[in-house]
Amino acid sequence: MPYETLAELISQRVSFPRLTEPAPDADTLNAAFKAAFRAPDHMMLRPWRFVIVEGDARSALGAEICRIATEEDPDLSELQRDKYKGMPMRAPLIIVAISQNVDHPKVPFIEQEISCGVAVGYMLLVLQEKGFGGIWRTGPLARHSQIKALFGLAPQESIVGFLYAGTPLGEAKPIADLDVSDFVTRWQAP
Repeated sequence: MPYETLAELISQRVSFPRLTEPAPDADTLNAAFKAAFRAPDHMMLRPWRFVIVEGDARSALGAEICRIATEEDPDLSELQRDKYKGMPMRAPLIIVAISQNVDHPKVPFIEQEISCGVAVGYMLLVLQEKGFGGIWRTGPLARHSQIKALFGLAPQESIVGFLYAGTPLGEAKPIADLDVSDFVTRWQAP
C-alpha cells in the first residue's frame, strides 16, 4: 500500500480485526519498535516495554487465559472456554505494550501510559505502511492481576494494550471522512 505522504498514511490508517500469516518480519518489527521509541517521552523516562507473543506461545497464552477465567467462573460453557483459548490465535503475532510507570516528580503515571499508547499508535502506522495490519485490543484482560503476572509486570506497571499484528484478511473497511469542525473549536478569552 503505497502512501505519498505521512499525512496520507495517517488519514487512511484503519484497524484490521481479521489477521493471518505471515506475521510481520524481523525488519518490519524492528522498524515498528524504532518508531515506537520516538513517542513523546517527557524527561526521557522511556516508560514503555514490549513483550512479543508468537508461534506456540499464543496457544499457551490462550490456555492460561482460559484457566484464569475458569477459576473465576467454574461454570463457563465449553463455547466460552474455547473463546478464551482462541483469543491469542486471532493474529500470528501479539505485542503486549507495557507502561513501566516510573516514579518521577514531574511525570505522572498517566503521562507515561499515554506515551506508551502513542508508541502503539506509531507501531500501527509502520505496520500498515509496510503492508501489514494490526488492531489494538485492551479490555478486562489488560487490567487483570493474573494476566499482568503472566507477563512479569511489577506492581506499578500497566498493560496499555495488546497489539495484534499480521497480514490483513480482506479489504480495509471504509472509514468515514470526519469533518474537522465537528471536533475542533477555538478557545476565546473571557
